[in-house]
Amino acid sequence: MKKITAIIERNDNNYYQISSEDEIMDCCFGGYGYSVDEAKKDFYRSIEEAKEIVAERGEEWPEEAEEITVEFKYDIPSFFNCFDWINASQFAKRAGINESQMRQYKSGIASASEATMRKIVCTVKKMGAELQSVEM
Repeated sequence: MKKITAIIERNDNNYYQISSEDEIMDCCFGGYGYSVDEAKKDFYRSIEEAKEIVAERGEEWPEEAEEITVEFKYDIPSFFNCFDWINASQFAKRAGINESQMRQYKSGIASASEATMRKIVCTVKKMGAELQSVEM
């Protein structure tokens, strides 16, 4: 199994791009879209295209890369685009961040400091743990 780390960012044109420094057999991976979901689909398509390129070169795709997992890392606007069911104002309250400032981070108008990013990541992880513990 091969693990690829991919960074999702919203650019200045409100377009989402996914890039990775990982390569397989000199093939790079990337994706673009008007939403994170579109960009992810394009990213996975780039992996399939890499397999085709390798085959066209008459080479064999590495066995350890037959199964690929992708670890996505998000900037704040991309996170809230992907998980659009999370209310940014309520999230801000929970994280102890000013709601107005959180909306600016979400829209990409402002960038969060390192300390604020830690608060955001901590809150996301706490929410995940709470969701995992739910029983119905």
